[in-house]
Amino acid sequence: MTEVLFYHLQNMTVENVLPPLLEKSLERGWRVVVQSTSEERADALDAHLWTYRDDSFLPHATWRVGDATEQPVVLVIGEDNPNGANVRFLIDNAVLPQDSERYERMVLLFNGDDPDALALARSAWADCKTRGFDVTYWQADERGRWQRRN
Repeated sequence: MTEVLFYHLQNMTVENVLPPLLEKSLERGWRVVVQSTSEERADALDAHLWTYRDDSFLPHATWRVGDATEQPVVLVIGEDNPNGANVRFLIDNAVLPQDSERYERMVLLFNGDDPDALALARSAWADCKTRGFDVTYWQADERGRWQRRN
């Protein structure tokens, strides 16, 4: 069964939240695809993942490179899955892919300060529940640690 994690970002950015989540995914041996909604955003995220920390980087590529099939993390703007990922991250109001059930895990990061993003997340939550996915909701506490909420 597909597990879907909803991460409610408030006073946080995708640039701060995504890299540690990707690192944890790679530590678990998962292949990951990250779906955003524009080429410009994917390019900015691509540059950020190379430089977000001084002492390391996240191995990744965009869908445009010839060896995307071999990359552990691939940034895309559509529903494609060039590296055969079993985990999909959705950012910037990217919608659930048609083949959502083929993923072990999907992680939807949404901006809690944006009414449109909240509405899309609520719709995605309802869709996931209807499809029988295991859904969980996560929100950061005052120290910035993720807590599962009901």
